[in-house]
Amino acid sequence: MFLQSHQNNLTAIFVAATDTTTVTLTWALALLVNNPLVLKKAQQELENYVGRDRKVEESDMNNLVYLQAIIKETMRLYPAAALSVPHESTEDCIVGGHTVPKGTRLFVNIWKIHHDPQIWTDPFEFRPERFLTTKKEINVKGQHFELIPFGSGRRICPGISFAFEAMQLILASLIHGFEFQNPSNEQIDMTESPGLTSQKATPLELLVAPRLLPHVYGVLA
Repeated sequence: MFLQSHQNNLTAIFVAATDTTTVTLTWALALLVNNPLVLKKAQQELENYVGRDRKVEESDMNNLVYLQAIIKETMRLYPAAALSVPHESTEDCIVGGHTVPKGTRLFVNIWKIHHDPQIWTDPFEFRPERFLTTKKEINVKGQHFELIPFGSGRRICPGISFAFEAMQLILASLIHGFEFQNPSNEQIDMTESPGLTSQKATPLELLVAPRLLPHVYGVLA
């Protein structure tokens, strides 16, 4: 019984982290293709620290500060879950001047916080640079309540470490190894679909081409 419980917990962590990771990476690629100057800047950072003769490695992540800013900005604009998991008050309390009776179930509107104009300048604009300047000290670990894509406190998403590390490495590998282009001359549709996770309403379809030498992909010339 004890072993089964641990297996269920591990399965929940893995599934939750992989689902939200996929959603966030889809948004990130769509944003980058819609903002080619940002994409080129991220690729230049990769060339500076990685070069073109090898693949990106986990040890490179600390140097890729612009890439980290892109991921933070993506999660701000399109948090994988617009609402937090429900929290229930165990006793009567007052929060922000509002009386909250015992047994009240509360959902935090993460999407609203991430788009609050009192917190974020131009909240609907994709500007990764904000996390290198005015919002440089903000991270996604639940310590800064203006950016809580994984939640906060004791109920923070248990897959946060796996998800954030995976997103960095996967996105870095994708934009380092490939060029992406929208097959249409129009901007990619960024409409969100309703659901437990904030997925794109339409599939992301891109033209992909290699940007490195064949041997980097393990292909013999």
